[in-house]
Amino acid sequence: MEPEELTQPHTRTTDSPDRREGAPGIRSANKSRRHVTHWSAAGAVLIVLVWSVQGTGISLGALVDGREGGLRLLRGFLRPDLTWTFLADVGAAVLQTVQVSLAGLVLAAPIGLGAALLIAGNVGAPAWMRSTARTGAAVLRGVPDLLWALLFVATIGPGPAAGALAIAVHGAGLLAKLGAEQLEAVDPAPVEAVRLTGAGRGATAALAIVPQARAGLFSLLLYQWECNIRTSTVLGFVGAGGIGQELAISLKLFRYDELSTLIIAVLAMILIVDLFSRVIRRRMGAAT
Repeated sequence: MEPEELTQPHTRTTDSPDRREGAPGIRSANKSRRHVTHWSAAGAVLIVLVWSVQGTGISLGALVDGREGGLRLLRGFLRPDLTWTFLADVGAAVLQTVQVSLAGLVLAAPIGLGAALLIAGNVGAPAWMRSTARTGAAVLRGVPDLLWALLFVATIGPGPAAGALAIAVHGAGLLAKLGAEQLEAVDPAPVEAVRLTGAGRGATAALAIVPQARAGLFSLLLYQWECNIRTSTVLGFVGAGGIGQELAISLKLFRYDELSTLIIAVLAMILIVDLFSRVIRRRMGAAT
């Protein structure tokens, strides 16, 4: 008598017709909900933008009402003051602006780059020093440079010294953050190789990290100088010296011909500084 087979035939489970028919409906409902969410978000953003524009009072009528003032400004721009006396004053203001920008950079560089070494994770500074440096840098760059200028003007009086100090304090915070990013972006292989020789944190940073980031740090300093030139022009409006102070005086006295000459001088100064920094970057092999 042959043994009776104990295996049972394999039965394949299939979805019920109702479930198969309901799957497309579920997908369609999910798609509809996504569309509703997207359109709701777009509508909310549009409402916020319209609310912002209305809150600022921007309107075509205001531009039309101010057309006479705009025409006077345009006529003054078309006839810049090119007298030798005023051009000499403009040249002196330009030189003072350059001095403010360079002095701010000289003061900011050691503070900012020193803090960058403490903040960079691959340097391995103690946690409390790293946290202190990061917090200090955030505070320095968190306060706008214009506010720093107002504080220094109130402290030491108006003049280029207040502008240089404001640029230095704010610039140190920026250099600390951006410099740390440059240091952390280096190739880790040479860093680990130096560490395996028994070198300490300082030696590793000096021999493996800083040399790799040298070109990037130099490019960062040049970029900061370009920013200082633009910033020192604006800080002059609050009494921090430089060509910005001349711009503020000409604007308050409605001397649009002088204002035109000063704006041309500012544009020329910025273009020359940009060109100079680009040439230096290329010679040093830094990124442009």
